[in-house]
Amino acid sequence: MKKYILTLLPFIFGIACFVSFHTVGSTVAPDGKLVEPFYLLPIGYAFIAIGIVSLFVNKMKKVKK
Repeated sequence: MKKYILTLLPFIFGIACFVSFHTVGSTVAPDGKLVEPFYLLPIGYAFIAIGIVSLFVNKMKKVKK
């Protein structure tokens, strides 16, 4: 189970980014600008992609043995 920790961490961080994006929400500033933590979405997708790639690499190492 210890070898899957590095694979699970990016998934957990990605889900945390999505949850925090929806928790913080968005507001409209008095001057009409939309204020939202948009940066959390691409970071979340990047973490999910890293998790998928690391899971694939981990499985390929297991198949080679």
